[in-house]
Amino acid sequence: MSVVSGICFYAPSYKRPKDAFTQKKFPSVTYVVAQDESELYEKEGHRIKVAPNSAQGNLCRIRNWILDNAESSRVIIVDDDLSGFARYENGKSVKMNHEQWVEFCEMGFAFAEQINAKFWGVNLLPDKGAYREYSPFSFKSTIGGPFQCFNNLDLRYDENLPLKEDYDLSLQVLQKYHMTLRFNAYHYICKQHINPGGCASYRTMQKEKEQFDLLQKKWGANIVKSDRKKDGGYDINPIIKVPIGGI
Repeated sequence: MSVVSGICFYAPSYKRPKDAFTQKKFPSVTYVVAQDESELYEKEGHRIKVAPNSAQGNLCRIRNWILDNAESSRVIIVDDDLSGFARYENGKSVKMNHEQWVEFCEMGFAFAEQINAKFWGVNLLPDKGAYREYSPFSFKSTIGGPFQCFNNLDLRYDENLPLKEDYDLSLQVLQKYHMTLRFNAYHYICKQHINPGGCASYRTMQKEKEQFDLLQKKWGANIVKSDRKKDGGYDINPIIKVPIGGI
């Protein structure tokens, strides 16, 4: 079951047949794995879509393969360690079950099509402080990698930026279409940068800094800024300032 309500739900997964658990919470999701790993995932009872070995090993490459081989123009790509999805109601974070999640995705695409948004998602943070009730939507924000929705999008990930792919694709979309769509009351729950396998197999602070430099070189220091901490530490997440009006 790769297509539900005209939407393809996929999660690329790499080197973690025992640690991928999105499918348990959201059974509509199909894991996309390399041919060499397919038996290991099947042995764990996972539903999979098999990609050629050449498509794996780079997050951007496998995501591009998914977009190029999806069975619908409506595609949702999530992380394989998505443990929950929630929305704020009356100041409290309320978790959604699978059926509610699918209904939200259907609503999201319907709204995106009404305003001709090609790329949409939800709040990057579960922290209540990141949600402002008077700004239910954003139209120039980064769409985080753990939950990204593609509405017949003709752009693709830059394979040179596998650790900053969500920032780069968001900027590509903003440059061409001048709009992303983000539902700020909703947020995902996942273990970014923690689980073994996946990006964790090659993510280091040095690599993060190199990827930041590449992203900044591509888009310019006026758009991609460093979030330096007061204690002299380094935040791996850049600050994005796009020269587009609105929220």
